[in-house]
Amino acid sequence: MASRPLRPEDPRRLGDYRLLARLGAGGMGTVFLARDPQGRTVAVKAIRSEYADNEEFRARFRSEVDRARQVPPFCTAAVLDADPDHDTPYLVVEYVDGPSLQEVVEEHGSMPAGDLHGVAVGVAAALTAIHGAGVIHRDLKPGNVLLSVGLPKVIDFGISRALDITSRHTRTGHWMGTVDYMAPERLDPGFGAATHKADIFAWGAVIAFAGTGRTPFHGETDMATGAQILTKPPNLDGVPPSLADIVERALTKDPRRRPTANELVQQLLVVRAPKQARSLKLVRVPKPRPAPAPAPAPVVSRPAQRSAGRRSAGRFDPRDLIDEVSPDGPRRVIPTPSPRRSGLITPRRLIYALGTLLVGAVTVTTVTISQADRTDPANDLRVAPATASPTATTPLAQAGPAVSDSLRGPGRFRESSGPTGRCQFRDGRLRASVQGRATYQCVGPPESFAADQSISVSLELADDKACGMVWFRYTGERGYQVTACTEEIQLEELGSAVLNSIGKVQTKVLTPLTPHEVTIAVQAHHATVSVDGVPSLQGALANSDLAAGRVQLGVTNTSSPAASEVSFADFRVLVG
Repeated sequence: MASRPLRPEDPRRLGDYRLLARLGAGGMGTVFLARDPQGRTVAVKAIRSEYADNEEFRARFRSEVDRARQVPPFCTAAVLDADPDHDTPYLVVEYVDGPSLQEVVEEHGSMPAGDLHGVAVGVAAALTAIHGAGVIHRDLKPGNVLLSVGLPKVIDFGISRALDITSRHTRTGHWMGTVDYMAPERLDPGFGAATHKADIFAWGAVIAFAGTGRTPFHGETDMATGAQILTKPPNLDGVPPSLADIVERALTKDPRRRPTANELVQQLLVVRAPKQARSLKLVRVPKPRPAPAPAPAPVVSRPAQRSAGRRSAGRFDPRDLIDEVSPDGPRRVIPTPSPRRSGLITPRRLIYALGTLLVGAVTVTTVTISQADRTDPANDLRVAPATASPTATTPLAQAGPAVSDSLRGPGRFRESSGPTGRCQFRDGRLRASVQGRATYQCVGPPESFAADQSISVSLELADDKACGMVWFRYTGERGYQVTACTEEIQLEELGSAVLNSIGKVQTKVLTPLTPHEVTIAVQAHHATVSVDGVPSLQGALANSDLAAGRVQLGVTNTSSPAASEVSFADFRVLVG
């Protein structure tokens, strides 16, 4: 369908962005197709004047944009730029080519099980990224899921909160957002506060709609639909058996019983994806034109954009595909191209990509050390200080091949002891032991490592109560840590007072009294944890303040009052 031309009252520029056409309009403002200073296609959302005049809205908009820009740009439309202080506040996001999930289902009916499984994984992965940055989507619906090349893309996350500034924006019987996908707690505070678990409920409703062609709670009016959500079980007839249980758990009315986004990804990746029964023609998209040469941009993440070229027969041009959108975001219907120019979203491709990028991506689960834990030495899970400590001076971050230590004797690591544990060399290995429920860190290399790096070590658990620890990008008492136990591997962000779980997988690949090679590959903002060469867990490293730091080894025991030990050998760090 043809794009809608700019209206006479529409601006022709917003900041550095030249507006080309209308993509649509919604409750928050108008979305325009635009060109950035480098000639790349972007989507610009201009805020309505009635909100622009409200200073409280501008303040909230500024805060929400700052949060949204921290969301890693996988399975989401990246937030590229914003100007909350412009006469017309605006937001710039990645332009995504592809129809919305709403359009696919309306035109072709319910998705086959194989395609549905791939979309379920992709949207859950997007939520892990969104929630990991401290953002709640608040308006997840099929119209905000675009089926792009290779991965679904979730749009319009987090910004809607800025609209909730005064009660005049809503009235009795009306809600901000689409009622069909709202969690009970968003309709009735008696169910609790609306948190990231509201997005999980919306995920379940979106997947149920995609798999059946109808919403799981259907009423003739918004009020009737809301009543169904509050009082009735979901109608999941027609949802493939491979997904029915997971969707049902997501639609539980008690938000405390719903899984996190990270848990959704983990559960979906262990479910066998159904075979593809048929293909969705509308999901086929043209091969992108080559992007222009890279140019400086005002943000760190710069997704590839299609170049602005002259139209030619049989070639894709975004201006041919633009149509009115779902209330707040760009939605595009595209014609079916010839097979020679198409790429198909398949569950195999999607899950492979997510297995590479997102297995165990960021969650918002936060474990806070209670005051009782701090006062009871038996419950002290903080890193115990050693009597021998590294120098207080932190050397410059290393940017090349770095450390290799067999750990047969003192070298880059030294013997040390503390109130709850010790590190010593015995029988050709570095042995870290701890007494009771505590964590102890050995004294290791003082260098601070930056850039991409690969950390490997041979790790052996003395029993099933001990867990090996590897810290990286560790500065002071902050950094990232991997905990490897007999039945669980976990990746966490360590703050001064909290542990944020980035990813966790239950596995029995670590056998006590057996050496295992544990490798942590850090690439940009992602880490992959492998055991004996097999990837076990991945996560997003979202904290921009933790870009460099030391690598350390240690032991933890979280379940037994007895002594536990972990031994290490063949420690290496390669940077570059």
